[in-house]
Amino acid sequence: MNEQPRLLHFPSHGASNMGFITVAEVAHSVPFPVERVYWTYYTPNNIERGGHAHYELFQVLVAVSGIIDITTESREGERQTFLLNSPDKGLLLPPPFWHTMRFSHNAVLLSMCNMHYAADDYIRDYNDFKNGKPKAG
Repeated sequence: MNEQPRLLHFPSHGASNMGFITVAEVAHSVPFPVERVYWTYYTPNNIERGGHAHYELFQVLVAVSGIIDITTESREGERQTFLLNSPDKGLLLPPPFWHTMRFSHNAVLLSMCNMHYAADDYIRDYNDFKNGKPKAG
């Protein structure tokens, strides 16, 4: 699969006088089987998170609260910036895109992943990423 990072939109229902609900029917809304879900919160807004890529992991990232600015980079150097500023919007992040994230105050990031955590799936060195270093093992 040769996917590119792209925004996904989830249906929302409600009104400003009563609140909203956003629904991700995973089998229809997420383009892979979800094996792991995690969320990141209380991230200071002066911290940059991410700073890695994955060999195999697909993710859909959602700012369920606050604003998260995500920059992706392909091995060829193509950069894109995505602003997650609404809980009905998600970013499909396929491998092997390098990514960094900046969080607004009290932002909460929800991540839906296609596989369980695997330390050897991370590419943490930028030069290894750019040079296409193969996965060990």
